[in-house]
Amino acid sequence: MPENPVAGFGVTFKDMFKKRLTEQYPEYKKPTAPRFHGRHQLNRHPDGLEKCVGCELCAWACPADAIYVEGADNTDEERYSPGERYGRVYQINYLRCILCGLCIEACPTRALTMTNEYELADSSRESLIYTKEELLAGLEDGMVDTPHALYPGTTEKDYYRGRVTEAAPGTVRQTPTDTGAPQESADTYGADEPAAGEAYTGESAGVGPMTHGTVTASGEGDR
Repeated sequence: MPENPVAGFGVTFKDMFKKRLTEQYPEYKKPTAPRFHGRHQLNRHPDGLEKCVGCELCAWACPADAIYVEGADNTDEERYSPGERYGRVYQINYLRCILCGLCIEACPTRALTMTNEYELADSSRESLIYTKEELLAGLEDGMVDTPHALYPGTTEKDYYRGRVTEAAPGTVRQTPTDTGAPQESADTYGADEPAAGEAYTGESAGVGPMTHGTVTASGEGDR
C-alpha cells in the first residue's frame, strides 16, 4: 500500500479540468472523406432507367458473400434498364458486409457505388438486409420512374456513352407486371442466415453464362 493514498488519484485530478476530447455524436457528426466507404447505392441513368443489368459480378466479387442478385429479362412492355437484363432482386446483407468496395470495382456499368452514409445500426437483424427499394437512388429532375421505354432513337450503347441526359418528352411509367409473389422480402436471403439460393443462368455483354452458387445454412457457397 502506498504511503500516500491520495497520490493514486493524481492522474484523475490532473485531467479532470482539461477540455474534453469526446466527439459529441450524434448531435455533431464528423464529416467523412469524399471517397469514404459507406452504405451502397444503386444508380440510375439520367432518364431514370436503372444502370444495374443483373450480371451478378458484384455478388461474385464479394469476399463476405453479402450480396444476392437475381436477374430478369427486360421486355418492350416492361423495361427497367437499357440492357437485355436488369436486377429484379438485389439485396445486401450488412450483417456480413465489410465495406471493402470490391463490388464497386467489379461493376461493369457503374451501377453500384458507395455513399458517405455510415449509420447502419438498427434494432433487428432483418432490417439490416437492404432490398433494392432501399438501395435504389431517388428520382431527380428529368427522370421518370421505371419501368419505361428507352429514349427514342437510342440504343443501349448511347446510355453508357452518356448521350442520354434526361427523359424524352412524353415519357410515362409503364405498368409493372404483378407476378403475384413477393420478390424483395428479407426471407429471400434470410433474416438470420441466408437460405438456399436458387441457381439461375444469365448472360450479359462480354460475360459468359454464370450460375449462382448454392448457399448453405452455414453461409458457405459452392462457388
